[in-house]
Amino acid sequence: MAAPTRTPAPQPIIIAVEPFGGSIRNHSPLLPLVYWDDAAVTRGDGVFETLLLHKGKPCLIDEHLQRFQRSAKLLDLPEPKAEDWRKATAMAAEQWAEKTERDAKLVWTYTRGRPTRDPQQPHPTAWLSVTAIDDAVLRQREEGVKVLSAPRGYVLHTDDGQEGAQAAPWLVVGAKTLNYATNMAALRWAHGQGFDDVIFTEGEKVLEGATSTVVTVRGNKLRTPLAEGILAGTTQAAVFAHAEAQGWNCKAKPMDLEYLCHKADSVWLLSSVRMATRVRRINDIKLPKPDNEAELQALFQAALGA
Repeated sequence: MAAPTRTPAPQPIIIAVEPFGGSIRNHSPLLPLVYWDDAAVTRGDGVFETLLLHKGKPCLIDEHLQRFQRSAKLLDLPEPKAEDWRKATAMAAEQWAEKTERDAKLVWTYTRGRPTRDPQQPHPTAWLSVTAIDDAVLRQREEGVKVLSAPRGYVLHTDDGQEGAQAAPWLVVGAKTLNYATNMAALRWAHGQGFDDVIFTEGEKVLEGATSTVVTVRGNKLRTPLAEGILAGTTQAAVFAHAEAQGWNCKAKPMDLEYLCHKADSVWLLSSVRMATRVRRINDIKLPKPDNEAELQALFQAALGA
């Protein structure tokens, strides 16, 4: 039997957001937008946020705005104006809804821009994009993922016991920056080994996924790793807030691979676009499907307004 024909994805939507009170306008996805010497191109110097566009509505926009502004502050960028990004997002959501009912990935990008005479006065480049979600991501939502554990590659502490920002005050811990080359390399490595994703570790300590937050379920307890250098997850925070209101016990705590592989009832990767994806294998250990998977999926989706 022939595979069902899928409706072609609509053309991406690009909206340029001019900082400092400039215009907010559509830009053709067929034309260039960024200059050759933009800091995003030459240095990966900038920040971004990825939102889920579901049924024409951006999910968790307030939470993403807070992290977007916090990331910009950590990189000494001018504060992104919330009203500009809300306006651009509303424009994009309306235009996408006119094209299709499909879920989409909506990305805000904010760079240091082109070099200026005064390094303390950057003139950022900013834009928003909307693209269809890959079929592979949709399959992972339904089928779950196989993951490899891998060292993050650096340790945030010094010999005298300082950790995190104290150990490396110049390191922008907690900012969602454009410099994702290492994360993408980790994913390519995992794919080459026949796996879908990576969970970063420090020794046996669990940190986070390459593009996601780790969450475990055991009884009525939801847990996420507590460790230095983990990017705060907007999806995880929304899930915990909603779950606590439903009577779940939610907490961040240090955890190791032993807990994930042998003690937790189920392990999940949470992210904006993929939402909640069950981990069905870690390295060579197969994780059983939990009896309450449908209940958990409903809980996660309700938290995200999906």
